Amino acid sequence: MNDFLIFLVSFVWYAVLILLPGGALSLLLHFLLSMPMRRRDRALFFLDLLETVVNRGQSVEQAILSAAENHDRAIGVRFFMVAAHIEGGARLGEALEKEPRFLPPQVNAMLRAGEKLGDLKKVLPACREVLRVAPDTVRTTMHYMVAILLLFAPISIWLISMLMIFVVPKFREVAAGYGSHVWPLADFVFSITPQLVTFEIVLFIALTTVAVIYIGGPGFVRWFQFRSVPVVDWITWRIPWKQKKLLRAFSAMLAVLLDGGVPEAEAVRLAGESTANEICRRRTQRVIAALASGMKLDDAVRTFDDTGEFHWRLANATHARGGFLSALRGWHEALDAKAFQQEETATHALTSGLVILNGVVVGLIAIGMFGMLVMILKGVLAAT
Repeated sequence: MNDFLIFLVSFVWYAVLILLPGGALSLLLHFLLSMPMRRRDRALFFLDLLETVVNRGQSVEQAILSAAENHDRAIGVRFFMVAAHIEGGARLGEALEKEPRFLPPQVNAMLRAGEKLGDLKKVLPACREVLRVAPDTVRTTMHYMVAILLLFAPISIWLISMLMIFVVPKFREVAAGYGSHVWPLADFVFSITPQLVTFEIVLFIALTTVAVIYIGGPGFVRWFQFRSVPVVDWITWRIPWKQKKLLRAFSAMLAVLLDGGVPEAEAVRLAGESTANEICRRRTQRVIAALASGMKLDDAVRTFDDTGEFHWRLANATHARGGFLSALRGWHEALDAKAFQQEETATHALTSGLVILNGVVVGLIAIGMFGMLVMILKGVLAAT
């Protein structure tokens, strides 16, 4: 009976101290890591709603109000805020502009451009392209980075600190008592432990930043964006796979607008706005200035793409049948494939590097501790 009570008490303590906190942490991680996907699902639902309404020839604003009357929480609070703006007399584009965090910035800008074009249906395919997710391997690796962040880095900081404060000094005293000398390698490891702790702290901060950006999404990143100094947009443009996605978004929207009969200068301006990136907007101003000087569109876009590929792709599209979007579809798919490949390569290289660096830290600490133990044992054997 006593054994059973001991087992029961042990199980209760195990459940309270380990299972419940572990389960709560798992639920919290799932909630945080799934936030980007939930935002994407809400955006896709909204695009499906728009496509259904447009195909039926119904009023978009009235359909949004009707959907809001169902009070379905799965579509998000911001959807109801958009509906409230529409109920107050705003058009779709105005409502989306007043509630910029409801949709990703590029989708928001594309829908407003489609409203100006007078045909939302034409921009919906480009909007869906923006919402395409990275391959499963990339998302899994990102989640793995967050796991390292939440588990290994803080634990390693705590363990190394405790070893250096409480364990290593005692070992040194014991070794000195037996007249043993610490290995030079072990002594070197213990001398650089402040640097190792600093490395883990920097790693923790860096991974925390990555996790916050991933979980917070574009709406959170925009808090650090300044119109006069677009740091976020500049960094985004300098990331290779992000640049390819921006170029794809600009090219797709430009093709849609040109096929819709929009004048070239206006089409370029709206396509630049659709990227929701200040660097792209500034480059489109150069394209518009080149068009105003009498340059052809396919030559003017040289100022947008530094590689020059966009120039000859667009030049070939002007002579193709079926419209610009159809002619450029193959290039858009190639840009997507290259972007996914670069993103996956960079993510795997980063996570592999972090695992190796953390392994080196653990190995150095282990070498130092075992080296000191060996010297203590030698001293004990020599004394006996």
